[in-house]
Amino acid sequence: PTEFAVLELLYHKGDQPMQQIGGKILLASGSITYVVDKLEQKGMLRRIACPKDRRVTYAQITEDGKKFIQDIFPEHAEQINNLMSSLSEPEKLEAIELLKKLGLPAGKF
Repeated sequence: PTEFAVLELLYHKGDQPMQQIGGKILLASGSITYVVDKLEQKGMLRRIACPKDRRVTYAQITEDGKKFIQDIFPEHAEQINNLMSSLSEPEKLEAIELLKKLGLPAGKF
């Protein structure tokens, strides 16, 4: 799940500073290095040094990582749709707003 979350983030949001990934997917910063190492070993992402600031390293999804996400994301989206199917349209909109509200402060941890 954590590897998927990192790849999904990179696929949808583009290159991300390693220091910010944990906050965006609610994973402890110490765990990010481990997950990124695993994904790098699998050829699904690479580390890119920031040309403007040597202290910053970006994680970048590779073509293999993109293909992996493209292959499995439709099933993931279908499962989410199935989970949400018991909600009415107003409830879905409310759930989306509540999840956004939770997600914004969660990115600060």
